[in-house]
Amino acid sequence: FLAAGTFVGVVGRSSAESVAYFMLSWIPAKYAVAVLFVVACFVSTAMGTSVGTITLLVPIAAAVAETSGFSLALCVASVMGGSMFGDNLSFISDTTIAACNGQGCEMKDKFRENFWIALPAALATLALILVISFRQAPGTPIVHEYHLLQMVPYLLVLIGGIAGIQVFVVLLIGIASGAVIMLGTGQTTLLDMLSSMGSGTSGMFAILVAAMCALIRENGGFTVLLRAIHKIFRGKKGGQLGVGILVALLDIATANNTVAIVMANPIAKQMSEDYGITPRKTASLLDTFSCISQGILPYGAQMLVAISAVHELGYELSAFEIMANLFYPGMLLVSSLIFIFVL
Repeated sequence: FLAAGTFVGVVGRSSAESVAYFMLSWIPAKYAVAVLFVVACFVSTAMGTSVGTITLLVPIAAAVAETSGFSLALCVASVMGGSMFGDNLSFISDTTIAACNGQGCEMKDKFRENFWIALPAALATLALILVISFRQAPGTPIVHEYHLLQMVPYLLVLIGGIAGIQVFVVLLIGIASGAVIMLGTGQTTLLDMLSSMGSGTSGMFAILVAAMCALIRENGGFTVLLRAIHKIFRGKKGGQLGVGILVALLDIATANNTVAIVMANPIAKQMSEDYGITPRKTASLLDTFSCISQGILPYGAQMLVAISAVHELGYELSAFEIMANLFYPGMLLVSSLIFIFVL
Protein backbone atom coordinates (compact mmCIF):
# COMPACT_ATOMS: atom_id res chain seq x y z
CA PHE A 1 0.00 0.00 0.00
CA LEU A 2 2.69 2.49 1.02
CA ALA A 3 4.88 1.69 -2.00
CA ALA A 4 1.92 2.19 -4.35
CA GLY A 5 1.20 5.56 -2.78
CA THR A 6 4.85 6.57 -3.09
CA PHE A 7 4.90 5.65 -6.79
CA VAL A 8 1.89 7.88 -7.45
CA GLY A 9 3.60 10.72 -5.60
CA VAL A 10 6.81 10.34 -7.60
CA VAL A 11 5.40 10.23 -11.15
CA GLY A 12 2.88 13.00 -10.48
CA ARG A 13 1.00 15.22 -12.92
CA SER A 14 3.72 15.74 -15.56
CA SER A 15 3.95 12.08 -16.54
CA ALA A 16 0.17 11.69 -16.93
CA GLU A 17 0.02 14.88 -19.00
CA SER A 18 2.78 13.59 -21.29
CA VAL A 19 0.79 10.41 -21.98
CA ALA A 20 -2.38 12.39 -22.74
CA TYR A 21 -0.85 15.11 -24.89
CA PHE A 22 1.27 12.61 -26.83
CA MET A 23 -1.84 10.72 -27.95
CA LEU A 24 -3.96 13.85 -28.49
CA SER A 25 -1.31 15.38 -30.74
CA TRP A 26 -1.20 12.36 -33.07
CA ILE A 27 -4.87 11.41 -33.32
CA PRO A 28 -7.59 13.39 -35.21
CA ALA A 29 -9.81 15.68 -33.12
CA LYS A 30 -12.95 13.59 -33.67
CA TYR A 31 -11.32 10.81 -31.63
CA ALA A 32 -10.35 13.13 -28.74
CA VAL A 33 -12.91 11.78 -26.23
CA ALA A 34 -11.99 8.19 -27.10
CA VAL A 35 -8.34 9.15 -26.53
CA LEU A 36 -9.23 10.53 -23.09
CA PHE A 37 -10.84 7.20 -22.19
CA VAL A 38 -7.86 5.15 -23.44
CA VAL A 39 -5.35 7.43 -21.70
CA ALA A 40 -7.31 7.19 -18.44
CA CYS A 41 -7.32 3.38 -18.77
CA PHE A 42 -3.54 3.35 -19.32
CA VAL A 43 -2.63 5.87 -16.62
CA SER A 44 -4.92 4.35 -13.96
CA THR A 45 -3.63 0.85 -14.70
CA ALA A 46 -0.05 2.08 -14.40
CA MET A 47 -0.66 4.27 -11.32
CA GLY A 48 -3.16 2.00 -9.59
CA THR A 49 -5.40 4.87 -8.49
CA SER A 50 -8.64 6.16 -9.97
CA VAL A 51 -8.78 9.32 -7.84
CA GLY A 52 -5.20 10.21 -8.76
CA THR A 53 -5.92 9.66 -12.44
CA ILE A 54 -9.06 11.81 -12.30
CA THR A 55 -7.17 14.59 -10.53
CA LEU A 56 -4.49 14.57 -13.21
CA LEU A 57 -6.65 14.18 -16.32
CA VAL A 58 -9.85 16.15 -15.65
CA PRO A 59 -8.10 19.50 -16.38
CA ILE A 60 -7.01 18.01 -19.72
CA ALA A 61 -10.57 16.79 -20.34
CA ALA A 62 -11.85 20.33 -19.73
CA ALA A 63 -9.29 21.71 -22.19
CA VAL A 64 -10.32 19.12 -24.79
CA ALA A 65 -14.00 20.00 -24.32
CA GLU A 66 -13.35 23.72 -24.70
CA THR A 67 -11.05 23.32 -27.72
CA SER A 68 -12.82 20.56 -29.62
CA GLY A 69 -16.46 21.40 -28.90
CA PHE A 70 -17.29 18.07 -27.26
CA SER A 71 -19.58 18.01 -24.21
CA LEU A 72 -17.71 18.68 -20.96
CA ALA A 73 -19.80 16.02 -19.19
CA LEU A 74 -18.85 13.44 -21.84
CA CYS A 75 -15.14 14.28 -21.60
CA VAL A 76 -15.09 14.13 -17.78
CA ALA A 77 -17.18 10.94 -17.70
CA SER A 78 -14.79 9.28 -20.17
CA VAL A 79 -11.87 10.06 -17.86
CA MET A 80 -13.81 8.69 -14.88
CA GLY A 81 -14.74 5.50 -16.73
CA GLY A 82 -11.16 4.87 -17.83
CA SER A 83 -9.96 5.57 -14.30
CA MET A 84 -12.23 2.87 -12.89
CA PHE A 85 -10.86 0.42 -15.51
CA GLY A 86 -7.38 0.73 -14.02
CA ASP A 87 -8.66 0.85 -10.45
CA ASN A 88 -10.21 -2.56 -11.10
CA LEU A 89 -7.44 -4.14 -13.15
CA SER A 90 -4.12 -2.64 -12.03
CA PHE A 91 -1.52 -4.80 -10.30
CA ILE A 92 -0.71 -1.98 -7.86
CA SER A 93 -4.23 -0.73 -7.16
CA ASP A 94 -5.12 -0.72 -3.47
CA THR A 95 -8.28 -2.65 -4.37
CA THR A 96 -6.27 -5.37 -6.11
CA ILE A 97 -3.82 -5.62 -3.23
CA ALA A 98 -6.66 -5.82 -0.70
CA ALA A 99 -8.68 -8.40 -2.67
CA CYS A 100 -5.72 -10.67 -3.45
CA ASN A 101 -4.27 -10.58 0.05
CA GLY A 102 -7.70 -11.17 1.57
CA GLN A 103 -8.42 -14.20 -0.64
CA GLY A 104 -4.87 -15.58 -0.68
CA CYS A 105 -4.34 -15.56 -4.46
CA GLU A 106 -1.57 -14.31 -6.74
CA MET A 107 -2.12 -10.92 -8.36
CA LYS A 108 -1.26 -12.28 -11.81
CA ASP A 109 -3.99 -14.94 -11.43
CA LYS A 110 -6.55 -12.35 -10.38
CA PHE A 111 -5.46 -10.16 -13.33
CA ARG A 112 -6.05 -12.98 -15.80
CA GLU A 113 -9.48 -13.66 -14.31
CA ASN A 114 -10.37 -9.98 -14.27
CA PHE A 115 -9.00 -9.11 -17.71
CA TRP A 116 -11.69 -11.03 -19.58
CA ILE A 117 -14.39 -9.17 -17.65
CA ALA A 118 -12.91 -5.68 -17.93
CA LEU A 119 -11.68 -5.79 -21.55
CA PRO A 120 -15.09 -6.44 -23.22
CA ALA A 121 -16.62 -3.70 -21.05
CA ALA A 122 -13.87 -1.28 -22.05
CA LEU A 123 -14.21 -2.11 -25.76
CA ALA A 124 -18.00 -1.69 -25.62
CA THR A 125 -17.56 1.65 -23.83
CA LEU A 126 -15.02 2.79 -26.41
CA ALA A 127 -17.39 1.89 -29.25
CA LEU A 128 -20.22 3.81 -27.60
CA ILE A 129 -17.99 6.87 -27.07
CA LEU A 130 -16.98 6.80 -30.74
CA VAL A 131 -20.61 6.60 -31.89
CA ILE A 132 -21.50 9.64 -29.78
CA SER A 133 -18.34 11.49 -30.84
CA PHE A 134 -19.07 11.11 -34.54
CA ARG A 135 -22.41 12.87 -34.03
CA GLN A 136 -20.69 15.99 -32.69
CA ALA A 137 -18.51 18.36 -34.71
CA PRO A 138 -15.03 18.57 -33.17
CA GLY A 139 -12.92 21.71 -33.54
CA THR A 140 -9.18 22.17 -33.42
CA PRO A 141 -7.22 19.44 -31.61
CA ILE A 142 -5.39 20.49 -28.47
CA VAL A 143 -1.61 20.91 -28.82
CA HIS A 144 0.75 20.86 -25.87
CA GLU A 145 4.37 19.86 -25.29
CA TYR A 146 5.12 16.45 -23.82
CA HIS A 147 8.09 14.33 -22.76
CA LEU A 148 8.10 10.72 -23.90
CA LEU A 149 10.76 9.83 -21.32
CA GLN A 150 8.25 10.48 -18.55
CA MET A 151 6.14 7.56 -19.80
CA VAL A 152 8.92 5.06 -18.98
CA PRO A 153 7.98 4.49 -15.27
CA TYR A 154 4.41 3.61 -16.27
CA LEU A 155 5.60 1.18 -18.92
CA LEU A 156 8.04 -0.49 -16.55
CA VAL A 157 5.33 -1.01 -13.92
CA LEU A 158 2.86 -2.38 -16.48
CA ILE A 159 5.38 -4.72 -18.10
CA GLY A 160 6.71 -5.91 -14.73
CA GLY A 161 3.23 -6.59 -13.42
CA ILE A 162 2.12 -8.52 -16.51
CA ALA A 163 5.39 -10.48 -16.47
CA GLY A 164 4.55 -11.67 -12.95
CA ILE A 165 7.38 -9.92 -11.09
CA GLN A 166 6.63 -9.48 -7.37
CA VAL A 167 4.55 -6.32 -6.98
CA PHE A 168 6.82 -4.71 -4.37
CA VAL A 169 9.84 -5.12 -6.67
CA VAL A 170 7.83 -3.68 -9.57
CA LEU A 171 6.90 -0.65 -7.50
CA LEU A 172 10.48 -0.08 -6.36
CA ILE A 173 11.57 -0.12 -10.03
CA GLY A 174 8.82 2.37 -10.88
CA ILE A 175 9.73 4.64 -7.95
CA ALA A 176 13.46 4.59 -8.76
CA SER A 177 13.02 5.18 -12.50
CA GLY A 178 10.38 7.85 -11.89
CA ALA A 179 12.59 9.70 -9.41
CA VAL A 180 15.60 9.67 -11.75
CA ILE A 181 13.57 10.82 -14.77
CA MET A 182 11.55 13.52 -12.98
CA LEU A 183 14.65 14.96 -11.30
CA GLY A 184 16.82 14.53 -14.39
CA THR A 185 14.38 16.35 -16.68
CA GLY A 186 13.90 19.17 -14.17
CA GLN A 187 10.17 18.52 -13.74
CA THR A 188 10.44 18.66 -9.95
CA THR A 189 12.85 19.25 -7.08
CA LEU A 190 13.89 16.74 -4.45
CA LEU A 191 11.96 18.62 -1.75
CA ASP A 192 8.76 18.71 -3.83
CA MET A 193 9.13 15.02 -4.67
CA LEU A 194 9.49 14.04 -1.00
CA SER A 195 6.38 16.10 -0.23
CA SER A 196 4.47 14.34 -3.03
CA MET A 197 5.56 10.95 -1.72
CA GLY A 198 4.06 11.84 1.66
CA SER A 199 0.81 12.92 0.03
CA GLY A 200 0.65 9.68 -1.94
CA THR A 201 1.17 7.41 1.06
CA SER A 202 -1.24 9.35 3.30
CA GLY A 203 -4.19 8.19 1.20
CA MET A 204 -3.49 4.49 1.78
CA PHE A 205 -5.47 4.24 5.02
CA ALA A 206 -7.28 0.97 4.27
CA ILE A 207 -4.85 -0.97 6.46
CA LEU A 208 -6.62 0.46 9.52
CA VAL A 209 -9.97 -0.97 8.42
CA ALA A 210 -8.72 -4.50 9.12
CA ALA A 211 -8.84 -3.74 12.85
CA MET A 212 -12.50 -2.71 12.63
CA CYS A 213 -13.30 -5.89 10.68
CA ALA A 214 -11.70 -7.99 13.41
CA LEU A 215 -13.98 -6.37 16.00
CA ILE A 216 -17.05 -7.07 13.86
CA ARG A 217 -16.01 -10.70 13.40
CA GLU A 218 -15.28 -11.24 17.10
CA ASN A 219 -18.70 -9.89 18.05
CA GLY A 220 -20.57 -12.19 15.67
CA GLY A 221 -21.45 -9.71 12.94
CA PHE A 222 -20.06 -11.86 10.13
CA THR A 223 -21.93 -14.96 11.29
CA VAL A 224 -25.26 -13.14 11.02
CA LEU A 225 -24.42 -11.92 7.51
CA LEU A 226 -23.37 -15.37 6.33
CA ARG A 227 -26.61 -16.94 7.56
CA ALA A 228 -28.65 -14.37 5.65
CA ILE A 229 -26.58 -14.83 2.48
CA HIS A 230 -26.98 -18.62 2.54
CA LYS A 231 -30.75 -18.25 2.78
CA ILE A 232 -30.95 -15.96 -0.27
CA PHE A 233 -28.28 -17.29 -2.67
CA ARG A 234 -28.16 -20.91 -3.83
CA GLY A 235 -25.55 -22.75 -5.88
CA LYS A 236 -22.18 -21.67 -7.21
CA LYS A 237 -23.52 -18.99 -9.57
CA GLY A 238 -25.75 -17.61 -6.83
CA GLY A 239 -22.76 -17.54 -4.50
CA GLN A 240 -20.75 -15.50 -7.01
CA LEU A 241 -23.59 -13.01 -7.36
CA GLY A 242 -23.85 -12.89 -3.57
CA VAL A 243 -20.18 -11.93 -3.26
CA GLY A 244 -20.71 -9.15 -5.79
CA ILE A 245 -23.84 -7.77 -4.15
CA LEU A 246 -22.22 -7.95 -0.70
CA VAL A 247 -19.21 -5.82 -1.63
CA ALA A 248 -21.35 -3.42 -3.69
CA LEU A 249 -23.65 -2.77 -0.73
CA LEU A 250 -20.67 -2.23 1.57
CA ASP A 251 -19.23 0.20 -0.97
CA ILE A 252 -22.51 2.13 -1.17
CA ALA A 253 -22.47 2.35 2.64
CA THR A 254 -18.82 3.42 2.97
CA ALA A 255 -18.28 5.25 -0.39
CA ASN A 256 -14.82 3.67 -0.59
CA ASN A 257 -14.22 0.54 -2.67
CA THR A 258 -10.99 -0.43 -0.89
CA VAL A 259 -12.63 -0.21 2.52
CA ALA A 260 -15.58 -2.22 1.19
CA ILE A 261 -13.24 -4.97 -0.06
CA VAL A 262 -11.30 -5.12 3.22
CA MET A 263 -14.59 -5.42 5.14
CA ALA A 264 -16.02 -8.02 2.75
CA ASN A 265 -12.85 -10.14 2.53
CA PRO A 266 -13.40 -12.49 5.50
CA ILE A 267 -17.07 -13.05 4.61
CA ALA A 268 -16.23 -13.58 0.93
CA LYS A 269 -13.48 -16.04 1.83
CA GLN A 270 -15.93 -18.14 3.83
CA MET A 271 -18.44 -17.89 0.99
CA SER A 272 -15.84 -19.04 -1.54
CA GLU A 273 -15.27 -22.19 0.54
CA ASP A 274 -18.99 -22.81 1.05
CA TYR A 275 -19.93 -22.30 -2.61
CA GLY A 276 -16.79 -23.78 -4.21
CA ILE A 277 -15.55 -20.53 -5.79
CA THR A 278 -11.81 -20.24 -6.51
CA PRO A 279 -9.87 -17.56 -4.57
CA ARG A 280 -8.84 -15.73 -7.77
CA LYS A 281 -12.45 -15.59 -8.98
CA THR A 282 -13.62 -14.33 -5.58
CA ALA A 283 -10.91 -11.63 -5.60
CA SER A 284 -11.95 -10.65 -9.12
CA LEU A 285 -15.62 -10.38 -8.15
CA LEU A 286 -14.81 -8.28 -5.07
CA ASP A 287 -12.72 -5.83 -7.07
CA THR A 288 -15.09 -5.66 -10.05
CA PHE A 289 -18.40 -5.15 -8.22
CA SER A 290 -16.91 -2.62 -5.81
CA CYS A 291 -15.63 -0.62 -8.80
CA ILE A 292 -19.04 -0.80 -10.51
CA SER A 293 -20.78 0.82 -7.54
CA GLN A 294 -17.93 3.21 -6.72
CA GLY A 295 -17.80 4.41 -10.32
CA ILE A 296 -21.34 5.81 -10.25
CA LEU A 297 -21.78 7.01 -6.65
CA PRO A 298 -22.66 10.73 -6.74
CA TYR A 299 -21.07 11.06 -3.27
CA GLY A 300 -18.01 8.89 -4.01
CA ALA A 301 -14.49 10.29 -3.93
CA GLN A 302 -14.07 9.89 -7.69
CA MET A 303 -17.17 11.94 -8.52
CA LEU A 304 -16.45 14.61 -5.91
CA VAL A 305 -12.85 15.03 -7.07
CA ALA A 306 -13.95 15.32 -10.70
CA ILE A 307 -16.60 17.96 -9.92
CA SER A 308 -14.18 19.86 -7.69
CA ALA A 309 -11.50 19.90 -10.41
CA VAL A 310 -14.03 21.19 -12.96
CA HIS A 311 -15.26 23.92 -10.63
CA GLU A 312 -11.71 25.07 -9.91
CA LEU A 313 -11.32 25.64 -13.65
CA GLY A 314 -14.42 27.85 -13.70
CA TYR A 315 -16.93 25.39 -15.18
CA GLU A 316 -20.28 24.27 -13.78
CA LEU A 317 -21.04 20.55 -13.88
CA SER A 318 -23.26 18.35 -11.70
CA ALA A 319 -22.82 14.74 -10.68
CA PHE A 320 -25.98 13.75 -12.53
CA GLU A 321 -24.73 15.28 -15.80
CA ILE A 322 -21.61 13.15 -15.50
CA MET A 323 -23.57 10.03 -14.49
CA ALA A 324 -25.65 10.27 -17.67
CA ASN A 325 -22.42 9.85 -19.66
CA LEU A 326 -20.78 7.20 -17.47
CA PHE A 327 -20.87 4.14 -19.72
CA TYR A 328 -18.06 1.97 -18.37
CA PRO A 329 -19.59 0.97 -14.97
CA GLY A 330 -22.79 -0.16 -16.72
CA MET A 331 -20.87 -2.13 -19.33
CA LEU A 332 -18.75 -3.68 -16.58
CA LEU A 333 -21.92 -4.81 -14.77
CA VAL A 334 -23.25 -6.45 -17.95
CA SER A 335 -19.90 -8.13 -18.58
CA SER A 336 -19.73 -9.35 -14.97
CA LEU A 337 -23.22 -10.89 -15.09
CA ILE A 338 -22.35 -12.66 -18.37
CA PHE A 339 -19.15 -13.89 -16.72
CA ILE A 340 -21.15 -15.33 -13.80
CA PHE A 341 -24.22 -16.81 -15.48
CA VAL A 342 -23.10 -17.65 -19.03
CA LEU A 343 -19.38 -18.42 -19.12
